[in-house]
Amino acid sequence: MRFSDPPRRQPPESIVPMINVVFLLLIFFLMTAQIAPPEPFEVEPPEAESQAESEGELIVYLSGEGEVAFRDANGADAALSALERARESLCTEIDCEAGEGPPVVLRADAAASGQRLAELMPRLGALGFARVDLVTAAP
Repeated sequence: MRFSDPPRRQPPESIVPMINVVFLLLIFFLMTAQIAPPEPFEVEPPEAESQAESEGELIVYLSGEGEVAFRDANGADAALSALERARESLCTEIDCEAGEGPPVVLRADAAASGQRLAELMPRLGALGFARVDLVTAAP
């Protein structure tokens, strides 16, 4: 008696190419994402008529109550001393003496008093910052 050959099973579809695509997409999004530290408190910037991009690595926050923060340091003295250390470490990478040095970006709340802002500016100048960019909202 002659038996017929059993039907051959189809090999399952390989999912390896799909896994490769998923990992490539994951790597792409991780490389292109800009991961920024969270802001220490919510800041509503004042409105301005002109628009210019502010750029800089050193961002100081001023709340509506007059609280100053820089990265994890809260309070004027702690924030400014942390800012001074960050400026010194940044000046080891670039030559701060040749130019005006790194700019500091100031994100002040619209409710912050002008007096508090005026008190903060000379202290930033004393730390060696020749340029302070104030972040504003577009009208």
